[in-house]
Amino acid sequence: MIYLDYQATTPLAPEARDAMLRWLDGPGGTGFGNPHSPHKMGRQAKAAIEFARDQVAALFPAGGRVIFTSGATEAINLAIRGSGTGGTVSVSAIEHAAVLDTARDLGACHVLNVAKNGQCNTKQDLPQDTRLVCLMQVNNEIGTIQPTVEWHRKAKGNNALYFCDAVQAYGKIEVTGADMIAISAHKFHGPKGVGALWVRNGVDLSEVQTGGGQEFGLRSGTLSPALIAGMGAAAAEAKDRMEQDAEHVQKLWKRATEIFEGWELNGSAEARYHGNLNIRPRGPNGGGLDVNRLMSECRNVMFSAGSACASGSGRTSHVLEAIGLPQKLAKCSIRLGFGRYTTLEEIEEAGRTINEAAKAQGSL
Repeated sequence: MIYLDYQATTPLAPEARDAMLRWLDGPGGTGFGNPHSPHKMGRQAKAAIEFARDQVAALFPAGGRVIFTSGATEAINLAIRGSGTGGTVSVSAIEHAAVLDTARDLGACHVLNVAKNGQCNTKQDLPQDTRLVCLMQVNNEIGTIQPTVEWHRKAKGNNALYFCDAVQAYGKIEVTGADMIAISAHKFHGPKGVGALWVRNGVDLSEVQTGGGQEFGLRSGTLSPALIAGMGAAAAEAKDRMEQDAEHVQKLWKRATEIFEGWELNGSAEARYHGNLNIRPRGPNGGGLDVNRLMSECRNVMFSAGSACASGSGRTSHVLEAIGLPQKLAKCSIRLGFGRYTTLEEIEEAGRTINEAAKAQGSL
């Protein structure tokens, strides 16, 4: 099988797996201690967590702290709900559902429009009572890199906080400044079930769930040394390999765009993380491509018909709608995601398979 769904999740790095193993000990081992216990095994587990915290922090801007969570969704909720009440939360139209739905649930949600290239328009104004601006760094569906620096400035000019969903950016490109940043380990070759919220020094949050207050009094629950150690190792590996990974992804992107020359790119080609290829067949109707049939006929190639979080919902991608793509073209779009462990041969074989299946439908 060929895996081309890196935006949904990434393969676990061997370094992350190795880091996790000690903390998965059973009877007779010493790695299963509760990191919040005062005895030796507990202190050892806590030390592993703090070591991993430093590894994760190394890819964030200086001057903040890392709060471990169960994933990006929990981190997002802590940032949006915990940063205050009242006022308006301004979010871009192409945010992940975890951001959009949380902001809307609070009531006063202002949606920022995006241009056809997939970037959030920096010339639009914020409501005067905006308390929080939410703009992701790299979009999970079309890979566009957002003007986060400019939006951070606009938020500051409005006396608002700025929150960035950096799930698709962390470990791949430099994470830009913000007041709060959410990440998820399984998007950069770490394990599932663990993430983090980075909070700039001086930003006060309130807990959004009650309990033992294990993480700085803000996030309750027993931490998993295994998951966090794996996340730390994945972060360290990403830091060491960032330039190498970027060069590899660029080579894959160049070849993929050659192979899929009969397809139209959704979103910007330049302001984009090039491990994301969101495309549709050229033509006014997207060639009438039946994506479900395409996926069935290319069952040995793992790719997506859109955001993995919305797959099976039957809804048209809100991201493709936001950039002005008609529903008939959005429904003909597919997303290919690749990265560190993808080979050039896999890209070529996947391209042949998908192109042949699309041609058989008369879409190319």
